[in-house]
Amino acid sequence: MNAATVLQDRFRHLHAPDEGQGPGLAQSLAKGPAGVALWHIERALTGSGSWEPVQAWLSAATRAGVTAADSACLTYGAPALAFVLHAAGADGQDRYRAARDQLDAATAALAHRRVAAAHARIRRGEPAAFAEYDLLHGLTGIGVHLLLHTPGDDALAAVLSYLVALTHPLDLNGERLPGWWCAHDPRRLYTPGGHANFGMAHGITGPLAFLAQALRRGAVVDGQREAVDTVAAWLDQWQQHGDRGPWWPEAITREEAADGRPHVTGPGRPSWCYGTPGITRALQLAAIATADTGRQQAAEDALAACLADERQLAQLTDAGLCHGTAGLFQTVWRAAQDARTPVLGTAAARLAEAFTDEHAFEDTAFLEGAAGQALAQATALHGRGPASRWDACLLID
Repeated sequence: MNAATVLQDRFRHLHAPDEGQGPGLAQSLAKGPAGVALWHIERALTGSGSWEPVQAWLSAATRAGVTAADSACLTYGAPALAFVLHAAGADGQDRYRAARDQLDAATAALAHRRVAAAHARIRRGEPAAFAEYDLLHGLTGIGVHLLLHTPGDDALAAVLSYLVALTHPLDLNGERLPGWWCAHDPRRLYTPGGHANFGMAHGITGPLAFLAQALRRGAVVDGQREAVDTVAAWLDQWQQHGDRGPWWPEAITREEAADGRPHVTGPGRPSWCYGTPGITRALQLAAIATADTGRQQAAEDALAACLADERQLAQLTDAGLCHGTAGLFQTVWRAAQDARTPVLGTAAARLAEAFTDEHAFEDTAFLEGAAGQALAQATALHGRGPASRWDACLLID
């Protein structure tokens, strides 16, 4: 039985949309039909499936309309659907052009509005919320779509300039803190001291990877190289050295910042969203963008050490993209394609052997369900990068 047949049988429940799904969830890339459409787009582009299921899932995603309100982001609303429609044309065919152009225009306008609000917050000297800047809900995620699909739009330059400004220090009640310091804790609850977040999904690692990817693609604004260096140096400052390799905390509080050390004593789970894999991929991308071979090797060595630590790997308890084995595999596979040595490629192959035997989620979601799991398993079983470049929304491609 070939790989395409294995995946079709294993993920048969992704065939038809659930008509009972609530309209508010429909346009969610993370949890709704928009994310499942990416799976069918990948299959159609590679000849493993047809375009009919793509249309069915896109219809389900848009049946209640598509929002371009200020809450829209890479995982919800106009930017999410724009990303998906562009994926459908990754082979150069001009599919869904009229809808795509409308969504692109709405996303550019959204980016300008959200950038203006963010700069106003910076001028007031207030701390951020990670939904302002992060990958899943903030301007970094909107920037990902702009960089990949409308790189000549001035909205991209506006997002890049904002992220450069985000790396300037914040003076909060006489204390100098990173510019991405948040007023809330990592669960978005307000705390007087706030926190700084390290994760790819919600922390400064996402902007670092995005600024680096933009540099690699020639999208550059004043101060961008310096911003990459600032964030990389901050990650260096907070890197911890364990008996089985380097690691980073998921977040630091005001007290930990004052102490100059995290209060946790060891690494958390090695996931894409938080943990060493996402952080080291961002550092690897930053090193490649700035031609820093020493930093690149250090990032790759840290990732390899993490993958050799069974105690860290044992913390992964599901097969999802966000914080499970699918996200770990796809991140390592992408890092291996850019690596200076074959060590990460060997590790990716080892992960693939175990990962592709895992049973499918019943939940169809992209980030924490079967759609994302299926897409990562397709990479593992076929041994090639996604035709749709779906994993660009994770900032690992």
